[in-house]
Amino acid sequence: MLSAVCWLLFTYMVYRGAKRLYRLYPKIYLTPLIITPAVVIAVLESSGVRFDDYDRGAGWLSDMVEPATIALAVTLYRHFGALKRNAFAILAGAGTGAIAAIVSSAGLAWLLGLKPSLIDSLAPRSATTPIAIAVAGSTGGVPTITAVATLVTGILGLVFGPLVVRRFRIENPVARGILFGTSAHSAGISKALEYDAVSGSVACIAMILTAFVTLLATPWLLALLP
Repeated sequence: MLSAVCWLLFTYMVYRGAKRLYRLYPKIYLTPLIITPAVVIAVLESSGVRFDDYDRGAGWLSDMVEPATIALAVTLYRHFGALKRNAFAILAGAGTGAIAAIVSSAGLAWLLGLKPSLIDSLAPRSATTPIAIAVAGSTGGVPTITAVATLVTGILGLVFGPLVVRRFRIENPVARGILFGTSAHSAGISKALEYDAVSGSVACIAMILTAFVTLLATPWLLALLP
């Protein structure tokens, strides 16, 4: 029990340290969502600690994801007017973005000659992790591979999202929210909130819509592959 609590505190302290570092040097490669898992993995590998032993304590943090996600409802409520006014744009942007992600992932994997199980694993990568894993499990994919692909997608969204915003001078908070929520799920919400609360609210809705579209459309689109 003591070991479990130590790993919980260790993970928390690494995150707090990474967050403080990011505030001092706001470089995308120093974001806590990249630094924290990198440090934790390095320590676990070097110390020879099994993931099951680590997860007995740090797993409590994962259990807090659901109530933390529900807490986003406060932000949504505060900006309900902006969400209502831009409902069609959010629905269209997130919907087409989700379908494009499925088609591009599965299509590229098929062109590269990957196994059907890998294609099924990569197709739902743009949805939030629980939905992506559920979709992969129902279509014949490997949930572990899907979880990794989803994590990589979120990190890539954090890295390239701000570059896209700057390159194309995306100043509209609705457009920014759709971009991050559709392409980088929960990690994208975190990044969108760094811009402003409206972007974060739109990103939250976009993430939810992307998850629903991915859940409904992935089996149908995969069936179209030869």
